[in-house]
Formats: sequence, structure tokens, C-alpha cells
Amino acid sequence: MRRVTLFLNGSPRNGKVVAVYGTLSDLLSVASSKLGIKATSVYNGKGGLIDDIALIRDDDVLFVCEGEPFIDPQTDPKLPEGLSGSHTDWLTLNVGGRYFTTTRSTLVNKEPDSMLAHMFKDKGVWGNKQDRRGAFLIDRSPEYFEPILNYLRHGQLIVNDGINLLGVLEEARFFGIDSLIEHLEVAIKNSQPPEDHSPISRKEFVRFLLATPTKSELRCQGLNFSGADLSRLDLRYINFKMANLSRCNLAHANLCCANLERADLSGSVLDCANLQGVKMLCSNAEGASLKLCNFEDPSGIKANLEGANLKGVDMEGSQMTGINLRVATLKNAKLKNCNLRGATLAGTDLENCDLSGCDLQEANLRGSNVKGAIFEEMLTPLHMSQSVR
Repeated sequence: MRRVTLFLNGSPRNGKVVAVYGTLSDLLSVASSKLGIKATSVYNGKGGLIDDIALIRDDDVLFVCEGEPFIDPQTDPKLPEGLSGSHTDWLTLNVGGRYFTTTRSTLVNKEPDSMLAHMFKDKGVWGNKQDRRGAFLIDRSPEYFEPILNYLRHGQLIVNDGINLLGVLEEARFFGIDSLIEHLEVAIKNSQPPEDHSPISRKEFVRFLLATPTKSELRCQGLNFSGADLSRLDLRYINFKMANLSRCNLAHANLCCANLERADLSGSVLDCANLQGVKMLCSNAEGASLKLCNFEDPSGIKANLEGANLKGVDMEGSQMTGINLRVATLKNAKLKNCNLRGATLAGTDLENCDLSGCDLQEANLRGSNVKGAIFEEMLTPLHMSQSVR
């Protein structure tokens, strides 16, 4: 396929690069459409009338007329060098010390409103500086400029490995290559790795523990530990606020003074765990197993499970002296043989809860729901003053 540059008769400016195919009539039809005239004849740069399309060579510069005689473009004192010959006007750019050779039409035609088009559409308009070799100086990064120049050549975004797309995007914005900006933004979005929401494994978490000084607080708010095996680990004072610990194995773990506020512990196993002074306000431990856990802190710090969801939990045999279970939900929970001396159960939902063999001495059950609760084999009598429902 041949391509030529078409200009209006007598004018060296605002040319159009077109493909040559078919007959001379086809070329005149294309010229009429591109230049906005009714083309009737075509001349070469020397004024020769072309009457056969076979006479046209690749990269010829042609002048289109509407029936008027040929006007020599060289009579125009502002004629750019190189347009009067049979070849396209070639330019060399010195971009950040690296040389690029291209045609003026490449820089102008693809994006006529860009900065590059305005810089090189007419000679001398921008006062472009040149080095000793005559190359036009452009103070930009050559690595990021090369994909832009290739895009202006063939219309495809091709970026070699190791080139940062963000750098190319900034250059495209600088030069005002609007159509390329859209391509780059899509490419950058597609190149971003998907967010990793996979749960943290025991091996990964042990690395965190070993890298953290014992006196430093380890913050694990909102992290995903779902299904992880954290059994028998020292997890004292760790902040698990709003973390996902569902279906975790925390058996025999030391969670002394850990913050589990609003954490998801549903279906987890915490049998024999040390929960002295633990904070579990509004946490969700529905269906969890907390057999033989120790909530009692000799120093007097009370475990706080206020507002927690403990539906169906199994806390059999746990030490919970002074625990705060105010307005918590323990519906259908198993609390057999638990030590609940001095516990705060005010407003707690104990419906169908099994409290057989529990020690409820001095426990506060005011306002609690004990409908269907089982109080068999109590170690100490339950006084009416402790509950109003």
C-alpha cells in the first residue's frame, strides 16, 4: 500500500496523509473529502499533471486543484523545507539526550490539538530550540516518550517490559494526547493485582509474633483469620478488634487482656483458653465452644462481654467470677458447672440456658430473661432479689 501527502493547490500547510488505492478517480474522491474541496486534478511538486495513478510513488507530495492552474508552492516565502520534494518532511528530536527520527505528519495528524502538533505544525511558531546536530530539543523522559511516538505512528499502545505505565500516562497528559490517555488509564487499571482477602495462616501469623517485641502492641484490627489454627499461642494484649476469627482453633491460647471487641468468633473453638481481662464487647461468638475457659483474673481485672452474641455457646465448667455479661445474648447456651460468682447478668437473655450446677452467689440477674432456663443442682440458692423476671 502506498501513502501520499495531499495539499491544497499552492499551499504547503495543513496537508493530509492518505492511502492510494483503486483509480485516480478514487484518489480525487478521497482528496475532496479530506481537504473539503471538489478535487478535479492532481499535480506533483514540480507542477506536473498526474493523469494515471500508476505514476504516483510512495511518500509523494501532491497538490490538489479544483480546475485552476497549478500554483507553485515555492513562491510562498514561508514554505517549509522538504515539502517541495517527493518525500515527507523528516524531523529529528532530541528527547532527554536520546534521538528520535520521525515525520512532521506523524507528530501532527494523529492528534492535531496536542502540544506536539502545535510545536511542529508550522516552523518557527514555537521557537523550538535545536542542538548542534539540528535535532529539536525536548526536555522529557525518552523512555516514556517512545511509546507515545509509536502510538502516533500506528495508533496502538505498545509498552515494553520494565516501563512504568504511570510514567507514560504523565507524558501523555503533558503532551495532550487525549486518545492515548484513555488507553493508558484502562491498561493501568487492568494491571493492578486483585485485592487479597485470603485468611492469614498460622505460619504467617507466627512470623508476625516473632517479629514483634513483647512490650509492643500488635494491632490486628479487621484482619481475616477465618479457619486459622491459632491454638496454644501467646496472644496476650493483641488488638483483634473487628477481626474475622470465625471457625478458628484457639484452644489453650493465652488471650489475656486481648481486645476482641466486635470480632467474629462464630463457630470457633476456645476450649481451655485463658481469657482473663478479655474485652469482647458486642462480639459475635454464636455457636462457639468455650469449655473450661478461665475468665477470672486474680488482679481484679474483669472480663467484659457486654452485649456479646453468645447464642448456643458451650461454656461448661468455665471460671467466670465477676464477668460482665450485661445485655448479652446466651439463648440456648450451656453454662453447666460454671463459676458465676458476682457476675453481672443484668438484662441478659438466658432463655433456655442450662445453668445446672452453677455458682450464682451475688450474681446480678436483674432484668434478665430466664424463661425456660435450667437451675438444677445449684451450689448456692438463687434469691428473688437477684432477678425481677
